Formats: sequence, structure tokens, C-alpha cells
Amino acid sequence: MDYKDYIESNADVMLGKPVIKGTRITVALVLKKLSEGASFEDIILAYPNLTRISISAVLAYAADVASNETLIAAA
Repeated sequence: MDYKDYIESNADVMLGKPVIKGTRITVALVLKKLSEGASFEDIILAYPNLTRISISAVLAYAADVASNETLIAAA
């Protein structure tokens, strides 16, 4: 699965923040819900436009962003 099929960033939608394609649901919102203990099913119930695959795409996107992050050494 390529997360780029499910995640987009458009300056006209949510100020360009990454969202699930075709929605205004941000990647950050889904990650926050997951970090608070929500299950995929909980999120889908709250946001019926989402699917298990789109939520998995959010996790893949986050992993990609985190793995490409540049760390700055502490002084």
C-alpha cells in the first residue's frame, strides 16, 4: 500500500496540512486519536468516511516522516 494514494496536501484544504484524500480529516487528528487509545473501529465510527486502509496509510505516512526527520545534536 502506498500512503500517497490516501494522503494529500492541498493549500485550499486545512491550510495545506496532510489530510485523508477527499476529506478534511487531518493526519494529525487520526494520530492523536490513536495515541489516546482509540481503535481503528472507534475512529471509523466517529469518521465514517475513513477506512482501515486510510488509517493504515496515516501510520505509514507518519513512519515515513519520522524516518526522514533530521535530528539536531543537543549542545
